[in-house]
Amino acid sequence: METDLRSLDNEERQSRFALRTLLETSKMLVESQDPDFVLNNLLLITMGKLLVTRGIILIQNGSENSYRVSKIKGQNSLGEEDLITLPVDESILKKSVIQGTDHPELVEELGLSEEAILFNLRTTNHHLGFLCLGAKGNKQPLAHSELEFIESLAIISSVAIANSRMFQELRLINRKLDRKVHDLHTLLELSKDFNLMVDQDEIARTFKFAMLGQMLIRTFFFALDIDDERSLISSSGLKEKPSQEELKKLYELDDVFYCNEEHDCPFLDKNNIRLVIALRFQNEKIGVVGVGAPANKEEYGSEEVNFLQSLGNLALLAIQKTMLLEERIENKRMEEELELARTIQEGLFPSPVPEISGFDLKATNISSRQVGGDYFDVVETPDGGYILAIADVTGKGVPASLLMANLQSMLHALAPIDITLSAATDSINNIIHHNTPADKFITFFWGKISNCGTYFEYVNAGHNNPLLFREGEKEPVELDKGGVILGAMESIMPYESDTIELKKNDVLVLYTDGVTESMNPDKNEEYGEERLETCIKNNLTKSSQEIMDAVIEDIKDYSNDTQYDDITMLVIKVS
Repeated sequence: METDLRSLDNEERQSRFALRTLLETSKMLVESQDPDFVLNNLLLITMGKLLVTRGIILIQNGSENSYRVSKIKGQNSLGEEDLITLPVDESILKKSVIQGTDHPELVEELGLSEEAILFNLRTTNHHLGFLCLGAKGNKQPLAHSELEFIESLAIISSVAIANSRMFQELRLINRKLDRKVHDLHTLLELSKDFNLMVDQDEIARTFKFAMLGQMLIRTFFFALDIDDERSLISSSGLKEKPSQEELKKLYELDDVFYCNEEHDCPFLDKNNIRLVIALRFQNEKIGVVGVGAPANKEEYGSEEVNFLQSLGNLALLAIQKTMLLEERIENKRMEEELELARTIQEGLFPSPVPEISGFDLKATNISSRQVGGDYFDVVETPDGGYILAIADVTGKGVPASLLMANLQSMLHALAPIDITLSAATDSINNIIHHNTPADKFITFFWGKISNCGTYFEYVNAGHNNPLLFREGEKEPVELDKGGVILGAMESIMPYESDTIELKKNDVLVLYTDGVTESMNPDKNEEYGEERLETCIKNNLTKSSQEIMDAVIEDIKDYSNDTQYDDITMLVIKVS
């Protein structure tokens, strides 16, 4: 009897020790943001726990049956980073633990004995790979408690791997945003400098310093066509200057010309010019910039081309200003910049608005200026669902449109990632908070229609509450779950999400404050939510387009067709 009690007591102590070890290990792995650290510790801990001398971690590599050897310990014909194809089918992927005796073909491919065991590394939605362990040193099979321990550790490690991958993707997004913010800041500062200059030589010197200091380009030229006379106004590192005939050929090249393409201008080859970019003013090519290889020897991508075009255009505009009356050139420049910004901004909105099966969806954006800070989007997700988004950036004009463009890029970057709306909103808020001025905020609402079209999960970040109208209900439901506006402060509490069921003939209306804050001609009363609800109720039996048109027409009548703010609406009717 005493022996049995001692045995039970010993088992309980071992169980508690295993549980404590599991908890401490899980905390260490989950908090890590390094996939290599997670995988290395997973292999070492399991091999140490079971006293096995051979272990492998395989990570799925693109296709279903292709795996990369991520970590390996012990003698084996495989090496780290090797690619291997395994005979894995759906029945194997459904198992948490795969015995080598049941699937000898698997362990044979891995160079392990039939006593080996594979543990499935997977999250709720994705298979990541396998933890493969050879036989124990004493050749004994794994005990039930040992299997449970390793299986639990594999589950925890899978979550940690998925989280670390997400963190790496977010860091990449942050780096890209930082690069864009840096380039924008550089261009803004150079724009200020150019605008203060009234001497063409001073402008040319500043352009040269920008190429050498910002782009780290040692060989370049800047050619200008003034009254049909073409000449170099700035250059560096050229072995010889171009002739008039060669200058003429430079102007005949495409607006963006990579010099590895066929051409008949020897000047480019003699000076190792890699890229030629045209600069236009009022659609007339009056400038050409050519650059050699950058200091890092990498090829020029679209971001570098855009920066060079922007930098060249800034210098070109400054030179034009020195040749024309200041007021006239300033007005022209502003008109062209706004037109360019408007064209770019229009490209950020979905056109046409995607059609969603089972829904009647219409949307509109009416800007009060050439460019504005309102934004809406409709994005299909990899699982067949759809994200609906609407936002309003504080302020007007180009600054607001630039921040709106950043929001659009973040949304499209996060849409394909397996991440909750709440966590994604946290990430967007932190990026905006750390990379924008303290006085810039965004009210933001987004939600996801499930791939079956039955549910709508959403997060409201300080935006006007969307209205959900249902048959037989007098008052609409306001979608108000979420958190503070984006950019106001770093995320402390997670954004709250909520899910509603979508029913036939439901009408969901998303809008910005330009709708409810439209003013009457006396400017002493706003249009308001009550008028908006009444107008929608009077048109609920109509199509989404007719409901939206009715609201817009009612606002115009109320304000005497005077608009002070951007107006953006999305109307979704469940068919």
